[in-house]
Amino acid sequence: MRHFDCLIVGGGHAGAQAAILLRQLKFEGTIGLISAESEYPYERPPLSKDYLAGEKAFERLLLRPVSFWSDNGIEMILGERVKAIDPQAHQIMTTRDEPLGYGKLIWAGGGVARPLSCPGAGAQGLFTVRTRADVDALMAVLPEASRFAIVGGGYIGLEAAAVLAKLGKQVTLIEALDRLLARVAGPELSDFFAQEHRSHGVDVRLSAAVEAVETDAANRATGVRLADGTLIEADAVIVGIGIVPETGPLLLAGASGGNGVDVDDYCLTSLPDIYAIGDCAAHESRFANGRRLRIESVQNANDQARTAVQHILGEPVPYAAVPWFWSNQYDLRLQTVGLSVAHDERIVRGDPASRSFSVVYLNQGHVVALDCVNRTKDYVQGRALVVDGAKLDREQLADADRPLKEVSLA
Repeated sequence: MRHFDCLIVGGGHAGAQAAILLRQLKFEGTIGLISAESEYPYERPPLSKDYLAGEKAFERLLLRPVSFWSDNGIEMILGERVKAIDPQAHQIMTTRDEPLGYGKLIWAGGGVARPLSCPGAGAQGLFTVRTRADVDALMAVLPEASRFAIVGGGYIGLEAAAVLAKLGKQVTLIEALDRLLARVAGPELSDFFAQEHRSHGVDVRLSAAVEAVETDAANRATGVRLADGTLIEADAVIVGIGIVPETGPLLLAGASGGNGVDVDDYCLTSLPDIYAIGDCAAHESRFANGRRLRIESVQNANDQARTAVQHILGEPVPYAAVPWFWSNQYDLRLQTVGLSVAHDERIVRGDPASRSFSVVYLNQGHVVALDCVNRTKDYVQGRALVVDGAKLDREQLADADRPLKEVSLA
C-alpha cells in the first residue's frame, strides 16, 4: 500500500495551494494529491468569463506548469475519487479500490454543481459551469445554439449571461427569488444588476420557479417551463443554482458537519489528523457574527490552505482572514469585502445610474461589508474598516466624494 506523509484530496484552488505551500514552507515528507478531474490544477473563476468567451486559452489557466508537480515531488493522482475513509487506520480507499495511507489528510473536495430537481432534469442539453469539462461541453454548442435559458441569478448565472449576451445570444435568466443575488447582496445591488442585464438584452425573470425542463423525443432540452405555465424556449439550458459540498466520505467516517464539514480555527475536522479547507469547509466566522458557514471563494481556499499547512508544520495560526470576492460582468467590476449576511443597515455611496457606486453594510453601526461597483478605492480603503468593524459618521459615509479613509468615527 502506498503511503503519503500528507495526502490531499481535491485538485482545485484549495488543494493545489496546500501542496504548493507545503513545499514552499520546506515540508520534506511525501505528498500525494488526488483529483477527480484529469486536468492539472487550474483557475476556476475565468471559466464563466474569459474562458467561456474564448478570450483565454486553457493553458493560461494552469496554476503551475505541468512539470512543477513532479519537479517538487508532489505525486498527482488524477481522474480519481475517494469513496471511503478509515480515520483510525489513517487510510482512504479510492473508487478503483486502491488503499492509500496517510499521516495527515487535507480534504479539499470542493463541491459539485447542484442539479435541478424537477421533471426533465436529466435531459441532454443541460449544462453547468463548474469544471473545464463543463464549459468545454457548453462551448461546443455555441455555434448552433442561439437561445439560452439560465437558471439561477447568482454570480455564475450572471457572468454566463453577460458572456452569452456579448456573443449575441438570446438569453433568459430565471431566478426563483424576487431579486438577483438575494443571498449575498442588498436590494440596491440586485436592482442595479437586473437593470444592467436588461439593458444588454437579457430577459430577466424574477420570482420564477422552474416546474420542468421540456424535452423532445430524443430527450434533449427544448426549454424550461415555469410554475405559472410560461414556457421559455431554449436551445440549451445552463443551471447555476449553487453547489453540493463534496463531503460524503468524511461524514460517513464520523466527521461533524451538515452543510459542509465542520472545522475549527485551524481547519481541523473532528477526525484525527484530518483537515478540511475551501468550499466544503464550514467554519465559525467573526465576520458573520460567529455563525458557521462555508465561503466559496479563491481567497478562502488559499487562506485556509495556509492555515492547515502551518498547523501541520507546527506553526499554528488561527484562520482569521477577511473574506473578499469579485465578479466581472460586461465592463463592470464588482469587488466585495466582508460578509453582509448579518447587516441591519445599508448606505449607498454614489449614484448607481452612474455605474460607479458602493453599498456599505452596517451592523449596529459597525461596517461589516462593502460591495463596490467600479469603485476600487472604496474597496481598498474599506477593507480596513471591515477588519476593524469601524463605526463611522453616517452622513460622511454617504458622501461619495469623501474618501473612506477620511470619514470620521461616529
